[in-house]
Amino acid sequence: MAGHYYTAEVEWACDGDYASNAYSRGHIWRFDGGLEIPASPSPTVVPLPHSIEAAVDPEEAFVAAISSCHMLWFLDLARRADFNVASYSDHAYGEMSRIARGKMAITKVVLRPEVTLVANELPDPTWLTDIHEKAHDVCFIANSVKCEILVEPKDVKLVAP
Repeated sequence: MAGHYYTAEVEWACDGDYASNAYSRGHIWRFDGGLEIPASPSPTVVPLPHSIEAAVDPEEAFVAAISSCHMLWFLDLARRADFNVASYSDHAYGEMSRIARGKMAITKVVLRPEVTLVANELPDPTWLTDIHEKAHDVCFIANSVKCEILVEPKDVKLVAP
């Protein structure tokens, strides 16, 4: 089976005094569809003004990639199980911890999805756990990382059909 390949361009140019460590770490992520996203290290890693608070940092992107992959699988699996999902939102977070002297890592990602179903009544309560577990098992990104990923679904809301 041939693999699938994904690309991203990362572009940076010096803005400041590189030799004295007084330069911006702001850069651009460019994707194959033409989208450009301002990126930077987190100000908790590289203090302002050498980072850009409004830009996406790699740690946030890591958490977003896991959350997005999980959501896409959840939506597909819920549809296949004949649930009508009206909306899905997740307020995910990642925890960075020291794993060894001089080494840090995202050691845990917590997904906290909220789902709204188009239905008159809530289905059997096990459906949500079951679909989230299946989504986690098949998520490409979750299968690619070694940190703990917890899924803590919030309440399911209903909207009338």
